[in-house]
Amino acid sequence: MILFPNAKINLGLDIISKRPDGYHNISTVMIPIDWHDILEIVPAKGESTTLTCYGHAIDCPPEKNLVMKAYNALANITGGLPAADIYLEKIVPDGAGLGGGSADAAYTLIGLNEVFNLGLSKEQLAQTAALIGADCPFFIYSRPAYCSGTGTEISFDVAPHLTPYSILVAKPRVAGVSTAQAYAGVTPRQPLHDIRQTISLSPEKWQGLLKNDFEQSVFAQIPRSSELKNEMLEGGAVYASMSGSGSAVYGIFANDKMAQAVAERLTDCDTHISSGCN
Repeated sequence: MILFPNAKINLGLDIISKRPDGYHNISTVMIPIDWHDILEIVPAKGESTTLTCYGHAIDCPPEKNLVMKAYNALANITGGLPAADIYLEKIVPDGAGLGGGSADAAYTLIGLNEVFNLGLSKEQLAQTAALIGADCPFFIYSRPAYCSGTGTEISFDVAPHLTPYSILVAKPRVAGVSTAQAYAGVTPRQPLHDIRQTISLSPEKWQGLLKNDFEQSVFAQIPRSSELKNEMLEGGAVYASMSGSGSAVYGIFANDKMAQAVAERLTDCDTHISSGCN
């Protein structure tokens, strides 16, 4: 079975409070974008489950990859799974705040459910995904969603009006910042504006209202990300922001032509242009 795990961007990201368990309560809207990895899952030729990776280098051994964590989590919940051979071509860059690894894990759950006829519902898969990572449940559904709590509480009562727009995503080819480092640089606080109310407005009105609380600390560590945001706004983006905990930045443009003109100048970045998602 071949699947295409997609990336996401965050429309706003408020870090509201630190929890007793050490995690943080957040508020964000995630939307899927059409930047994909390629994942293939087949019954194993041998007795053990294997993971073979291609494309962008992944800075962790296979046994620590989120794909293998997804396999093991599902095996624990179901009481055991047949062995599988899993092949992953990494196209979405890591360390970008685009959820590439989380998407791979979620789609592994989806694929295993199909390949081995487990009959699990999306809700059951999302519960399993929550054990793997905060972004993972979102990718079980891959539709615009409001995410709160640690990111695993999901509702679909949002509808950002992005269909007419083009979204340019750019990730600088420099060392990224870990999620732990990003959180260490922020001070939780109650937001002044509700994300869901803000994104009900047209994107031209978002700048200054819709913010990502990680930007200040990550931009200090990765100045190129800050420069990208400015370059996108100067290039005509109606809104620009860092995604997740960075270091990727996206800009929302009126059309592909404007987005492409900016992308052609970003020779030190991995870039992708997506159609707006609604």
